[in-house]
Amino acid sequence: MASGSKKVIYAALLGNAGIAVSKFTAAYFTGSSAMLSEGVHSLVDTGNQVLMLHGLKRAAKKPDKMHPFGYGMELYFWAFVVAILIFALGAGISLYEGIKHIRHPEIITDPTWNYIVLGISFIFEGWAWMVAFKEFQRGIGKRSLWRAVKRSKDPTVFTVLFEDTAAMLGLITAFAGIFLSHYLGIPELDGLASVIIGLILGGVAVLLAIECKGLLIGESAGSEVTDGIAGIVRENGRIVSLNELLTMHLGPNDILVNASLDFADDLTSTEVEEAISAFERLIKEKFPDVKRVFIEAQSLAAHKQSVTP
Repeated sequence: MASGSKKVIYAALLGNAGIAVSKFTAAYFTGSSAMLSEGVHSLVDTGNQVLMLHGLKRAAKKPDKMHPFGYGMELYFWAFVVAILIFALGAGISLYEGIKHIRHPEIITDPTWNYIVLGISFIFEGWAWMVAFKEFQRGIGKRSLWRAVKRSKDPTVFTVLFEDTAAMLGLITAFAGIFLSHYLGIPELDGLASVIIGLILGGVAVLLAIECKGLLIGESAGSEVTDGIAGIVRENGRIVSLNELLTMHLGPNDILVNASLDFADDLTSTEVEEAISAFERLIKEKFPDVKRVFIEAQSLAAHKQSVTP
Protein backbone atom coordinates (compact mmCIF):
# COMPACT_ATOMS: atom_id res chain seq x y z
CA MET A 1 0.00 0.00 0.00
CA ALA A 2 2.97 2.35 0.43
CA SER A 3 3.33 2.99 -3.31
CA GLY A 4 -0.42 3.46 -3.64
CA SER A 5 -0.42 5.85 -0.70
CA LYS A 6 2.34 7.94 -2.25
CA LYS A 7 0.48 8.10 -5.55
CA VAL A 8 -2.59 9.45 -3.77
CA ILE A 9 -0.54 12.00 -1.81
CA TYR A 10 1.42 13.23 -4.84
CA ALA A 11 -1.81 13.67 -6.79
CA ALA A 12 -3.32 15.74 -3.98
CA LEU A 13 -0.09 17.70 -3.46
CA LEU A 14 0.19 18.77 -7.09
CA GLY A 15 -3.47 19.72 -7.29
CA ASN A 16 -3.62 21.67 -4.02
CA ALA A 17 -0.39 23.63 -4.58
CA GLY A 18 -1.58 25.04 -7.91
CA ILE A 19 -5.12 25.61 -6.66
CA ALA A 20 -3.93 27.48 -3.55
CA VAL A 21 -2.03 30.04 -5.67
CA SER A 22 -5.01 30.62 -7.97
CA LYS A 23 -7.45 31.00 -5.04
CA PHE A 24 -5.28 33.52 -3.22
CA THR A 25 -4.88 35.49 -6.45
CA ALA A 26 -8.64 35.58 -7.01
CA ALA A 27 -9.26 36.52 -3.35
CA TYR A 28 -6.76 39.39 -3.61
CA PHE A 29 -8.40 40.94 -6.69
CA THR A 30 -12.04 40.34 -5.69
CA GLY A 31 -11.92 40.64 -1.90
CA SER A 32 -13.98 37.48 -1.41
CA SER A 33 -13.87 36.03 2.10
CA ALA A 34 -15.04 32.61 0.90
CA MET A 35 -12.30 32.53 -1.73
CA LEU A 36 -9.67 33.53 0.86
CA SER A 37 -10.89 30.70 3.12
CA GLU A 38 -10.65 28.29 0.22
CA GLY A 39 -7.09 29.49 -0.45
CA VAL A 40 -6.15 28.83 3.18
CA HIS A 41 -7.86 25.44 2.92
CA SER A 42 -5.79 24.45 -0.13
CA LEU A 43 -2.59 25.79 1.44
CA VAL A 44 -3.18 23.75 4.61
CA ASP A 45 -3.93 20.67 2.50
CA THR A 46 -0.66 21.17 0.61
CA GLY A 47 1.27 21.30 3.87
CA ASN A 48 -0.60 18.24 5.09
CA GLN A 49 0.49 16.23 2.07
CA VAL A 50 4.11 17.17 2.77
CA LEU A 51 3.69 15.97 6.36
CA MET A 52 2.16 12.67 5.19
CA LEU A 53 5.11 12.08 2.86
CA HIS A 54 7.43 12.81 5.78
CA GLY A 55 5.45 10.32 7.87
CA LEU A 56 5.81 7.62 5.22
CA LYS A 57 9.55 8.22 5.08
CA ARG A 58 9.90 8.05 8.87
CA ALA A 59 7.71 4.94 9.09
CA ALA A 60 10.00 3.12 6.64
CA LYS A 61 13.01 3.33 9.00
CA LYS A 62 14.45 0.00 10.10
CA PRO A 63 14.05 -1.23 13.69
CA ASP A 64 16.83 -0.31 16.08
CA LYS A 65 17.74 -0.86 19.72
CA MET A 66 15.46 1.92 20.97
CA HIS A 67 12.56 0.95 18.69
CA PRO A 68 12.77 -2.83 18.21
CA PHE A 69 9.38 -2.99 16.48
CA GLY A 70 10.26 -0.30 13.99
CA TYR A 71 8.81 3.14 13.30
CA GLY A 72 5.60 2.16 11.52
CA MET A 73 3.31 3.84 14.06
CA GLU A 74 5.02 7.19 13.43
CA LEU A 75 2.83 7.46 10.35
CA TYR A 76 -0.19 7.51 12.67
CA PHE A 77 1.37 10.36 14.66
CA TRP A 78 1.84 12.54 11.59
CA ALA A 79 -1.70 11.79 10.45
CA PHE A 80 -2.87 13.06 13.86
CA VAL A 81 -0.77 16.22 13.38
CA VAL A 82 -2.54 16.74 10.04
CA ALA A 83 -5.91 16.58 11.81
CA ILE A 84 -4.75 19.21 14.29
CA LEU A 85 -3.53 21.50 11.49
CA ILE A 86 -6.82 21.21 9.60
CA PHE A 87 -8.68 22.18 12.76
CA ALA A 88 -6.36 24.94 14.00
CA LEU A 89 -5.38 26.57 10.71
CA GLY A 90 -7.98 25.56 8.13
CA ALA A 91 -11.10 25.75 10.29
CA GLY A 92 -9.80 28.49 12.60
CA ILE A 93 -8.80 30.97 9.89
CA SER A 94 -11.94 30.28 7.83
CA LEU A 95 -14.18 30.95 10.84
CA TYR A 96 -12.24 34.10 11.71
CA GLU A 97 -12.40 35.47 8.16
CA GLY A 98 -16.07 34.58 7.84
CA ILE A 99 -17.09 36.29 11.07
CA LYS A 100 -14.96 39.34 10.20
CA HIS A 101 -16.63 39.70 6.80
CA ILE A 102 -20.10 39.23 8.28
CA ARG A 103 -19.40 42.07 10.70
CA HIS A 104 -17.65 44.21 8.08
CA PRO A 105 -18.92 43.02 4.67
CA GLU A 106 -17.17 43.90 1.43
CA ILE A 107 -19.10 44.04 -1.82
CA ILE A 108 -17.77 41.81 -4.60
CA THR A 109 -17.79 43.99 -7.70
CA ASP A 110 -16.91 41.35 -10.30
CA PRO A 111 -16.95 37.63 -9.30
CA THR A 112 -15.86 36.40 -12.75
CA TRP A 113 -12.37 35.40 -11.66
CA ASN A 114 -13.81 33.64 -8.62
CA TYR A 115 -16.03 31.51 -10.84
CA ILE A 116 -13.16 30.65 -13.19
CA VAL A 117 -10.85 29.64 -10.32
CA LEU A 118 -13.59 27.66 -8.58
CA GLY A 119 -14.38 25.81 -11.81
CA ILE A 120 -10.72 24.90 -12.42
CA SER A 121 -10.31 23.94 -8.76
CA PHE A 122 -13.35 21.68 -8.94
CA ILE A 123 -11.82 19.80 -11.88
CA PHE A 124 -8.47 19.30 -10.14
CA GLU A 125 -10.02 18.44 -6.78
CA GLY A 126 -12.38 16.00 -8.48
CA TRP A 127 -9.42 14.30 -10.17
CA ALA A 128 -7.49 14.06 -6.88
CA TRP A 129 -10.62 12.73 -5.14
CA MET A 130 -11.06 10.03 -7.78
CA VAL A 131 -7.42 8.92 -7.41
CA ALA A 132 -7.82 8.68 -3.62
CA PHE A 133 -11.20 6.93 -3.82
CA LYS A 134 -10.00 4.33 -6.34
CA GLU A 135 -6.97 3.54 -4.17
CA PHE A 136 -9.16 3.30 -1.08
CA GLN A 137 -11.76 1.21 -2.92
CA ARG A 138 -9.15 -1.47 -3.62
CA GLY A 139 -9.22 -2.47 0.05
CA ILE A 140 -12.94 -2.07 0.74
CA GLY A 141 -14.15 -5.47 -0.43
CA LYS A 142 -17.82 -5.91 0.45
CA ARG A 143 -17.70 -3.46 3.34
CA SER A 144 -19.53 -0.13 3.26
CA LEU A 145 -17.47 3.02 2.77
CA TRP A 146 -17.80 4.12 6.41
CA ARG A 147 -17.08 0.61 7.69
CA ALA A 148 -14.01 0.50 5.48
CA VAL A 149 -12.76 3.82 6.88
CA LYS A 150 -13.23 2.51 10.42
CA ARG A 151 -11.24 -0.64 9.64
CA SER A 152 -8.56 1.00 7.46
CA LYS A 153 -5.02 0.94 8.87
CA ASP A 154 -3.54 3.28 6.26
CA PRO A 155 -4.26 6.87 7.36
CA THR A 156 -2.60 8.39 4.29
CA VAL A 157 -5.36 7.22 1.95
CA PHE A 158 -8.41 8.03 4.07
CA THR A 159 -6.88 11.34 5.21
CA VAL A 160 -6.48 12.50 1.60
CA LEU A 161 -9.96 11.14 0.80
CA PHE A 162 -11.45 13.13 3.70
CA GLU A 163 -9.49 16.25 2.74
CA ASP A 164 -10.60 16.07 -0.89
CA THR A 165 -14.22 15.46 0.13
CA ALA A 166 -14.06 18.55 2.35
CA ALA A 167 -12.46 20.45 -0.54
CA MET A 168 -15.30 19.54 -2.91
CA LEU A 169 -17.91 20.60 -0.35
CA GLY A 170 -15.96 23.79 0.32
CA LEU A 171 -15.87 24.69 -3.37
CA ILE A 172 -19.62 24.20 -3.69
CA THR A 173 -20.17 26.32 -0.57
CA ALA A 174 -17.83 29.06 -1.82
CA PHE A 175 -19.56 29.16 -5.21
CA ALA A 176 -22.99 29.42 -3.58
CA GLY A 177 -21.83 32.13 -1.18
CA ILE A 178 -20.16 34.25 -3.89
CA PHE A 179 -23.05 33.84 -6.33
CA LEU A 180 -25.79 34.66 -3.82
CA SER A 181 -23.76 37.51 -2.34
CA HIS A 182 -23.36 39.13 -5.77
CA TYR A 183 -26.79 38.24 -7.19
CA LEU A 184 -28.82 39.30 -4.13
CA GLY A 185 -26.56 42.15 -3.15
CA ILE A 186 -26.05 40.73 0.36
CA PRO A 187 -22.27 40.72 0.95
CA GLU A 188 -22.70 39.04 4.35
CA LEU A 189 -23.49 35.80 2.53
CA ASP A 190 -19.87 35.63 1.35
CA GLY A 191 -18.73 35.70 4.98
CA LEU A 192 -21.38 33.13 5.90
CA ALA A 193 -19.97 30.78 3.24
CA SER A 194 -16.55 31.16 4.83
CA VAL A 195 -18.02 30.20 8.23
CA ILE A 196 -19.66 27.12 6.71
CA ILE A 197 -16.33 26.13 5.12
CA GLY A 198 -14.71 26.44 8.54
CA LEU A 199 -17.36 24.19 10.07
CA ILE A 200 -16.83 21.60 7.31
CA LEU A 201 -13.09 21.60 7.96
CA GLY A 202 -13.64 21.38 11.70
CA GLY A 203 -15.90 18.35 11.26
CA VAL A 204 -13.37 16.60 9.01
CA ALA A 205 -10.57 17.36 11.49
CA VAL A 206 -12.56 15.81 14.35
CA LEU A 207 -13.28 12.65 12.31
CA LEU A 208 -9.61 12.31 11.37
CA ALA A 209 -8.50 12.83 14.96
CA ILE A 210 -10.87 10.09 16.17
CA GLU A 211 -9.64 7.63 13.55
CA CYS A 212 -5.96 8.43 14.16
CA LYS A 213 -6.39 8.16 17.93
CA GLY A 214 -7.54 4.56 17.55
CA LEU A 215 -4.51 3.73 15.43
CA LEU A 216 -2.12 5.50 17.82
CA ILE A 217 -3.26 3.60 20.90
CA GLY A 218 -3.19 0.30 18.98
CA GLU A 219 -5.82 -1.46 16.89
CA SER A 220 -6.16 -5.17 16.28
CA ALA A 221 -5.90 -6.79 12.88
CA GLY A 222 -9.12 -7.25 10.93
CA SER A 223 -11.41 -10.24 11.33
CA GLU A 224 -10.02 -11.73 8.11
CA VAL A 225 -6.63 -12.14 9.81
CA THR A 226 -7.86 -13.21 13.26
CA ASP A 227 -10.42 -15.66 11.85
CA GLY A 228 -7.80 -16.99 9.44
CA ILE A 229 -5.35 -17.65 12.26
CA ALA A 230 -8.08 -19.40 14.26
CA GLY A 231 -8.79 -21.54 11.18
CA ILE A 232 -5.12 -22.55 10.93
CA VAL A 233 -5.28 -23.67 14.57
CA ARG A 234 -8.39 -25.78 13.95
CA GLU A 235 -6.74 -27.54 11.03
CA ASN A 236 -3.59 -28.35 13.02
CA GLY A 237 -3.96 -31.68 14.79
CA ARG A 238 -0.98 -30.97 17.05
CA ILE A 239 -2.71 -27.93 18.63
CA VAL A 240 -5.47 -28.68 21.14
CA SER A 241 -6.77 -25.13 21.53
CA LEU A 242 -6.12 -21.48 20.92
CA ASN A 243 -6.11 -20.06 24.44
CA GLU A 244 -5.73 -16.43 23.43
CA LEU A 245 -4.97 -14.43 20.30
CA LEU A 246 -3.72 -10.85 20.48
CA THR A 247 -2.96 -8.80 17.37
CA MET A 248 -1.95 -5.18 16.80
CA HIS A 249 -1.08 -3.03 13.81
CA LEU A 250 2.37 -1.48 14.16
CA GLY A 251 1.87 0.12 10.75
CA PRO A 252 -0.50 -0.19 7.76
CA ASN A 253 1.31 -3.33 6.57
CA ASP A 254 2.91 -4.50 9.81
CA ILE A 255 0.94 -6.78 12.14
CA LEU A 256 2.15 -8.18 15.44
CA VAL A 257 0.64 -11.54 16.51
CA ASN A 258 0.79 -13.01 20.01
CA ALA A 259 -0.84 -16.40 20.56
CA SER A 260 -1.18 -18.74 23.52
CA LEU A 261 -1.50 -22.33 22.28
CA ASP A 262 -2.24 -25.60 24.06
CA PHE A 263 -0.35 -28.40 22.29
CA ALA A 264 -1.15 -32.09 22.50
CA ASP A 265 0.33 -33.72 25.62
CA ASP A 266 1.96 -36.60 23.74
CA LEU A 267 4.24 -34.29 21.73
CA THR A 268 7.94 -34.15 22.55
CA SER A 269 9.68 -30.80 23.01
CA THR A 270 11.20 -31.15 19.55
CA GLU A 271 7.77 -31.77 18.00
CA VAL A 272 6.35 -28.73 19.81
CA GLU A 273 9.15 -26.60 18.40
CA GLU A 274 8.45 -27.95 14.92
CA ALA A 275 4.72 -27.28 15.36
CA ILE A 276 5.41 -23.67 16.43
CA SER A 277 7.68 -23.08 13.42
CA ALA A 278 5.10 -24.57 11.04
CA PHE A 279 2.32 -22.49 12.61
CA GLU A 280 4.31 -19.27 12.24
CA ARG A 281 5.25 -20.09 8.65
CA LEU A 282 1.63 -20.76 7.66
CA ILE A 283 0.45 -17.47 9.18
CA LYS A 284 3.06 -15.41 7.35
CA GLU A 285 2.42 -17.21 4.06
CA LYS A 286 -1.33 -16.61 4.27
CA PHE A 287 -1.08 -13.08 5.67
CA PRO A 288 2.05 -11.27 4.36
CA ASP A 289 1.31 -8.23 6.55
CA VAL A 290 2.07 -10.34 9.65
CA LYS A 291 5.73 -9.57 10.33
CA ARG A 292 6.18 -10.88 13.89
CA VAL A 293 4.65 -13.92 15.59
CA PHE A 294 5.17 -14.77 19.26
CA ILE A 295 3.90 -18.13 20.52
CA GLU A 296 3.34 -19.10 24.13
CA ALA A 297 2.94 -22.85 24.69
CA GLN A 298 0.82 -23.60 27.76
CA SER A 299 -2.25 -25.53 28.80
CA LEU A 300 -5.64 -23.82 28.85
CA ALA A 301 -5.83 -24.15 32.64
CA ALA A 302 -2.38 -22.59 33.11
CA HIS A 303 -3.32 -19.76 30.77
CA LYS A 304 -6.50 -18.98 32.69
CA GLN A 305 -4.52 -18.85 35.92
CA SER A 306 -1.96 -16.48 34.40
CA VAL A 307 -4.58 -13.99 33.25
CA THR A 308 -6.73 -14.13 36.40
CA PRO A 309 -6.16 -11.02 38.57
